[in-house]
Amino acid sequence: MPDFRPPVGFHFRLEVSGLSDADDFRFSEVGGLSAELVAEEVPEGGENRFVQRYPVRAKYPDLVCKRGLLVRSKVWDWVRAAIEDLQVVPRDIDVSLLNATHEPLMTWHVRAAWPLKWSVADLNASANAVAIETLTFAYQSFSVDKA
Repeated sequence: MPDFRPPVGFHFRLEVSGLSDADDFRFSEVGGLSAELVAEEVPEGGENRFVQRYPVRAKYPDLVCKRGLLVRSKVWDWVRAAIEDLQVVPRDIDVSLLNATHEPLMTWHVRAAWPLKWSVADLNASANAVAIETLTFAYQSFSVDKA
């Protein structure tokens, strides 16, 4: 009998092509994996009550990744080079949802991602919390592989 339970959303892995340090990819949150079809509205000729809608292109939001702040990081080097030196090098990013044995159930292959923004959460001496950095990437598109 098939298993109809949805997978958990907290067991995932993120990998950036061309960067190999596994500690660099331990993110606590990934968002922005969605796609939308943009529609153009064209008024119907001679009939003012109706508007025709036609598909134009797919639209993808920014990929937003959060993790504990790392002092040394190859991902940070890539982000810094893009933002500070305008050396923008697009890279593919794979986000894999994992099962209980750490094997991919689904993998989103994010194409041609490049750093758009870096930020660190507010530092607060009265809070007992880890410093969190947020990395935002623009990307061209993604495809999905399901196991």
